[in-house]
Amino acid sequence: MNNVALVTGGSRGIGKAIALQLASDGFHVIVNYHANKEAANNTLIEIKKAGGKGELVQFDISSADSVKSAFNNWREQNPEEHISVLVNNAGIRKDNLFVWLEQSDWDKVIDTNLNSFYFVTKEVVQDMVLNKFGRIINIVSLSGLKGLPGQVNYSAAKAGVIAATKALAQEVGKKNVTVNAVAPGFINTDMTKDLDVQTLKKTVPLNRFGNPEEVAYLVSFLASEKAGYITGECISINGGLYS
Repeated sequence: MNNVALVTGGSRGIGKAIALQLASDGFHVIVNYHANKEAANNTLIEIKKAGGKGELVQFDISSADSVKSAFNNWREQNPEEHISVLVNNAGIRKDNLFVWLEQSDWDKVIDTNLNSFYFVTKEVVQDMVLNKFGRIINIVSLSGLKGLPGQVNYSAAKAGVIAATKALAQEVGKKNVTVNAVAPGFINTDMTKDLDVQTLKKTVPLNRFGNPEEVAYLVSFLASEKAGYITGECISINGGLYS
């Protein structure tokens, strides 16, 4: 089994926690980033300080050309390697009530959160099938399950990824490739720093926001051999807020 894991958006928040955890699990972690090289490099430094292995690969997940170019370059430099674990984590929010939602914000969120699933997964799934092993883990959201006001674009994108997860799992299961989604609720990251934590945590049965590391532990399990009989699932991690 090839021990290479790719984490998109691995420079901060949940992605960083996942990258660090997978490195501690023994994976060589490819930390993808788009623009913030400094943050991505800090993640890589932490991985190496902890005794792990990794590298940085820059590409824009919302651009088919950018993704394809980056993967072609990586394959040229690593002809004997293939990616056995893919974590589609990177995403953005452009929140607004639907009546005020600009098409540009709709398109950007769909491209970054949904179309990227196609662009990135397409580059790794064939090798997984040929090698008869793979783990594809898609970080989605409570918003894609429940729907949240002000997030029609984000909810649509994440719900699309959940449905794609279930469909792809049925296509590749016979080749020992599992496809699952992880749906966090409120997690302490940059994406939630503008929210009213004191008010919102009262809606959560566990009375707190989650931590990125708690999401990373779940991803770690799904990436392992121990989760070999779990596929096509969307697992919520939301403190009991919605299930």
